[in-house]
Amino acid sequence: MRNHFLLAVITKISLTRLQSGLAKTMPTAHRAAKLNQQRLLDWVFRKATWFFTALVFVLLAALLLSLLIGSWPAIQAFGFDFLFSTQWNPVTEKFGALVPIIGTLVTSLIALSIGIPVSFGIALFLTELSPPWLRRPLGTAIELLAGIPSIIYGMWGLFVFAPFFAKHVQPGMQSTLGEIAGIGFLFEGAVMGIGMLTAGIILAIMVIPFIASVIRDVFEVVPVMLKESAYALGATTWEVIWYVVLPYTKTGVVGGIMLGLGRALGETMAVTFVIGNAHQLHASLFMPGNSIASALANEFTEADGDLYTAALIELGLILFLITFVVLACSKILLLQLKKREGKIS
Repeated sequence: MRNHFLLAVITKISLTRLQSGLAKTMPTAHRAAKLNQQRLLDWVFRKATWFFTALVFVLLAALLLSLLIGSWPAIQAFGFDFLFSTQWNPVTEKFGALVPIIGTLVTSLIALSIGIPVSFGIALFLTELSPPWLRRPLGTAIELLAGIPSIIYGMWGLFVFAPFFAKHVQPGMQSTLGEIAGIGFLFEGAVMGIGMLTAGIILAIMVIPFIASVIRDVFEVVPVMLKESAYALGATTWEVIWYVVLPYTKTGVVGGIMLGLGRALGETMAVTFVIGNAHQLHASLFMPGNSIASALANEFTEADGDLYTAALIELGLILFLITFVVLACSKILLLQLKKREGKIS
């Protein structure tokens, strides 16, 4: 009996210790399995992000390669003369890109010259000066303007703005700005309503909502404590904006401007309606011209012959390179601004 009793006690103690050991090892094993699962998910996520990043570069390279292949006959036929020639004659197959390039750059410059100050004013009013009851409806209205299709802007520009511009604005510009030495040649010629200046103004109206919305959003992320501290030190509203808000948000501001510039460079339908679509080079902003996007929209479906098509594709390649150069310059500008942070100018 005594041996049986000792055996039962020993067995119970062993079972108790075994259960205690299992209780300790079970959570450890569970944690190890969960940790392995998290490591696997982290590896999958890391590889997926690398894949999508590489996919962007692959698509970019594929786009550039396809443009090079498509435009190669024109590159071989015209070389660098294509960039500096004003000829565009499909009958004789003589093509040059100077007129569309200048038209694209000039209309975009006009759009930014008008759009940047207006966008800054809108963003500053909404974030610093606007009454609270007006801030939301006005901001919503600005965002709605960004959603209007470009063809609507083009139709409005052709049928409403261009006649009004030709009747009431262009004659006054000719009689005033046209008489100023050095810039008078920009406002010469017939008053037609359509032309380079009209296209630039329509582009400005189109890019203002984009730039203003981005700048407003980045202005709103400035910590209130920074602005209140500047006001407490006696700074005016303009000084707070210039010395606090803009330095804090310069990256976002430049990004918004580049977004507007990208829209201006690549805009097609609105410019096609009002630019005049003439392959002619004029010093006057009142005269019709052409842009790369409008030339492609007007002529690509009617291109007859490999060389004609290749010339149009080369125009697309040039627009791609112009956009790339502009974005690269903006990135360099941001890097230079970052290096100067904390330095007394």
